[in-house]
Amino acid sequence: QVLLAESGGGLVQAGGSLRLSCLASARTFGSLSMGWFRQTPGKERECVAAISGSGSITYYEDSVKGRFTISRDNTRNIMYLQMNSLKPEDTAVYYCAADPGTVVRGPVDYWGQGTQVTVSS
Repeated sequence: QVLLAESGGGLVQAGGSLRLSCLASARTFGSLSMGWFRQTPGKERECVAAISGSGSITYYEDSVKGRFTISRDNTRNIMYLQMNSLKPEDTAVYYCAADPGTVVRGPVDYWGQGTQVTVSS
């Protein structure tokens, strides 16, 4: 059983920055692929960034490349998403995800409860 808890969402102006955190309760955190997904009303949840268990491999969706950075600290069971140069279209509920396999191509075994990110223009 893996429990995930996101934090760090909020309201920010366009061009601003936020850092999301995901704390995991998992004895085998380093063996889990992790990722950040986002969802807006009426749309499917999409993976915006993912990271391998060791942190050596990362994935970014095209619209966030160069603006978002995913990272993890396996000594603290925590994953981050640094979001810079935020745009109104980044507004969404952001979810932390974890899976023993890949999170980029589902299904994903574990989800957090989500945190709202709102970017005002």
